[in-house]
Amino acid sequence: MNAPRLVVTGTDTGIGKTVFSAALTSALGASYWKPVQAGLEEETDSKLVARLGRVPPERIIPEAWRLKTPASPHLAAAIDGLTIDPDALEPPAVDGPLVVEGAGGLLVPLTRDVLTIDLFARWGLPVVLVARTALGTINHTLLSLEALKSRSIPVLGVAFVGDDNADSIRTIADFSGAKVLGRLPRIEPLNAEELALAFADAFSLADFYTE
Repeated sequence: MNAPRLVVTGTDTGIGKTVFSAALTSALGASYWKPVQAGLEEETDSKLVARLGRVPPERIIPEAWRLKTPASPHLAAAIDGLTIDPDALEPPAVDGPLVVEGAGGLLVPLTRDVLTIDLFARWGLPVVLVARTALGTINHTLLSLEALKSRSIPVLGVAFVGDDNADSIRTIADFSGAKVLGRLPRIEPLNAEELALAFADAFSLADFYTE
């Protein structure tokens, strides 16, 4: 099997996508790349992945765009006096696996003309969709899967984050046909050790490899 090159995206912002990315990057021994980081005052996603995934600095690929304003990339760039060039964004060539984390959800604008999902369609890399388990997840997840399907973007499966909600998870799988990769539970305390244990217990690493 080839070393996986995957895109991790989410159904919304603040659902645990970066925590999942940290666990996946660590488990795969992958490099991690966040193309666009909006908001620099708090811990960035790259720093969070490095800390929670115990990913060494040489496997954290620097962001292509670092925006000070914590907002949608298109707006953050405008406020910061910058213009993102989506055509210049290409997954880096690295030895071994690569995890690329998108900003927020699929339809987050990078510019006034380009959505994040447009970037994923151009790349053609398999996508892992991260979804919460709380109320509203059926609608958000099925809409996200429909958007990916409409652009012929390969979907590796759905990774859920949160408390158990077996009916919602089964409903999403039944309506979409998407593979359920597993569910990362609420972790207390959230640290590298507990995250690694929870990921290993909830997911099969073989599911993230493609032939």
